This record gives sequence, structure tokens and C-alpha cells, in this order.
Amino acid sequence: MVDVTRPRALSGRAAAYPTRALRQALSGHGRAAERHQALGAAAAQYALFGWPVCAGAHPYRGGRGSAEPGRACSCDRVGCPAPGAHPASPAWQLQATADLSVIQGWWRSQPQANVILVTGRVFDVLDVPAAAGESALDRMDRAGVTVGPTAALGDDRMLFFVMTRGAPADEHEWWTCGLDCEPESVTSGLRWHCRDSYVLAPPSTSGAGLAVRWLRGLGDHQLPDALRLLEHLVDACEARQ
Repeated sequence: MVDVTRPRALSGRAAAYPTRALRQALSGHGRAAERHQALGAAAAQYALFGWPVCAGAHPYRGGRGSAEPGRACSCDRVGCPAPGAHPASPAWQLQATADLSVIQGWWRSQPQANVILVTGRVFDVLDVPAAAGESALDRMDRAGVTVGPTAALGDDRMLFFVMTRGAPADEHEWWTCGLDCEPESVTSGLRWHCRDSYVLAPPSTSGAGLAVRWLRGLGDHQLPDALRLLEHLVDACEARQ
């Protein structure tokens, strides 16, 4: 099991007095705290855990802060299928990093950018409909199954962070499950984000107005084996078909 409770070592006063924003991000508690936390600060905090980050697109607003009819995303793609929920650059796989100085530079130049976490390097994400996720979470808690960091995308989806499959020695044992895969690739409604994929991270908000928030934060939970959770998530998804 991978331990994510130890961020990179800080020195001096920063080590003795962690920031309020950092404590809020690690605890995963409070929608209000997440709403007021700067996106750049959150990205930097993920980097402290060695989680690869890249800058994301963001909900589009017109020059006076009002929405522009027919446009929900800051990208130039007409009819963007995932407004505010994808990397800002097509080179995101090369750009994704946990280098704090690089990340701070990104959000200095584009503070409104959403935070994208890249999967398949340090962690994977099991992504399910919210109703199935809530049912599975309750079932796993009652069964004593260790559940890692868990986030919610509005009332639409739940994200379960797990140990990554990474790049196994036998490539024939690896399968793709990118963001654009069909949900039925695992079971109806369930996506497994691993290599070549990513997820929108707290405290981002999609172009559809769905805010991402932690239900169980990084500082309190370890990354579990994906297969330990998969059985419960598949059962919950199938029960709601």
C-alpha cells in the first residue's frame, strides 16, 4: 500500500507552521474552505505529495464576467465536450509535473486555471456515478475495506484514488482506459483512469458548474489497491442499471 500521508519535507518556518490553506486541503473538510482556496495553492499542495499536476481549462466568462452564449470553456474548441475539465495544453502529458517552481509559474500567469491531476504515474482513479459511489462507499465502510482519498464532482460523479497500475513489466497485462473511453469498457458507468488519462481536481469547477470537493482528503488516507475496491464499485454500478 502506498503511503500518501507524508508530503515532501519542508524546512525552517514553513515546516513548523504549515499554511492554513495546506491544512484545509489535506483535511478535505468544508465546501466553503475549498471554494475560497486559491487554485494555484491547491496545485502546489498536490506537488508536495509528488502528484503530477498540469494547468487546466476553466469555465469561460465574457469580458464583464458574464457567460457567453454557446461557450462554456476557455479553450477554442467549438462545442467542447468537457468544458473546464481538461488540460489547457495538448502537450499535457509532457508538461505534467510535481516541480513546485514550474507549477507556481503556471498559476501566476493563469490564476483562473483549473487543476488537473494526471493519472497512471503515482495513482489511478476509479470514476463512478455518484449514486453508485455512495452505495459502494457505505458497503466498503461496513465491510472494513480500506478506502483512500475520495472526491466528488458535484452530485454527478465520485472519484476513488487508488494505487496505480503504472507500467507493468508485461505490457500484455495492461489495458487502456483513458478519459474518452466508453464507460462500458469496465462496466456500465465505471471508468478506470490510469495511464494516458487525468481527472479534474479539487477545488476546481467545471464549465457545467460542477465543483470538485474532497470527501476524504489526502492527509487522512492511504492509496488502496484498486482491485480491493473494484468489486464493490462494479456491484454498485450494476445494481443501478
